[in-house]
Amino acid sequence: MTNYRRNHIAGATYFFTVNLAERPRGLLVEYIEPLRHAHRAVQSQHPFAIEAMVVLPGHLHAIWTLPAGDADYALRWRLIKTAFSRSVPTGERLSLSRQEKGERGIWQRRYWEHTIRDESDYQRHVDYIHFNPVKHGLVAEVRDWPYSSFHRYVKQGLLLEDWAGIPRAIEEGDFGEM
Repeated sequence: MTNYRRNHIAGATYFFTVNLAERPRGLLVEYIEPLRHAHRAVQSQHPFAIEAMVVLPGHLHAIWTLPAGDADYALRWRLIKTAFSRSVPTGERLSLSRQEKGERGIWQRRYWEHTIRDESDYQRHVDYIHFNPVKHGLVAEVRDWPYSSFHRYVKQGLLLEDWAGIPRAIEEGDFGEM
């Protein structure tokens, strides 16, 4: 087994990118409720705070903060991936390696992890998460993607609804009284 170098700091804040094995399938938004349920179930047993998150059809980005004294994000991702996979009907392509191990072919085996270093790093990653649906051409404005913590940030007054976008009035040519 490959020994990947991971940074494990108890109570730290981490940025993650987690991908489906077949990104074009779009299972994450097609099965958004089972994904939400998997997150809630794991959070109830192994607490962590979701600081920001976006779910796209074939991958997701998240920033988590783990409790003091706890650095085991790998356990949490394994449990989330397992719970989600059990909720998705079978039928995905399976490599010979996965067949031999009795694995599903829903997720890529690995994920990207980055330890957030400071407030500036945190803010850059939050912005990246919220802008990602626009970057991938899924929507024209951040506010139009439903599977994003962006909406929570707006409700909390941390971001404006037209953040990173052109206000609809300007887009539609309504410039008001001139």
